[in-house]
Amino acid sequence: MTSTPDWKNKTDAEWQATLTPTQFAVCRKKGTEHAFTGEYYATKDAGVYHCVCCGTPLFSSETKYDSGSGWPSFWQPIHQEALAMKVDNSLFMQRTEVLCATCHAHLGHVFDDGPAPTGLRYCMNSVALKLEKTEK
Repeated sequence: MTSTPDWKNKTDAEWQATLTPTQFAVCRKKGTEHAFTGEYYATKDAGVYHCVCCGTPLFSSETKYDSGSGWPSFWQPIHQEALAMKVDNSLFMQRTEVLCATCHAHLGHVFDDGPAPTGLRYCMNSVALKLEKTEK
């Protein structure tokens, strides 16, 4: 029998003890960081972006682009199975929320105004990500 990962049973208090207040507000309470303030919105470093909550690899820097939105944007995840999508009707509009499929952390939203080849813009919160840098 395999054991359940620790994050599966974490309470809000346990998440608050392991995440910064901003990470908790965004990842566990579906908040959004302010545009143009996140650590990764303008970074050009090569590497893999992981979920800050559970470490799941989510995006490659090779699919990152400058969308002009003020948030890190990607046109494709590393593996589609790493992400879960959910209808978000907040803010008087309908959007598609992007969650980590492993731990259900709120990452951001996906829009259909991105570049080729997918036409998608995965607009993520920097605080929901952790960049593991690699050599170019």
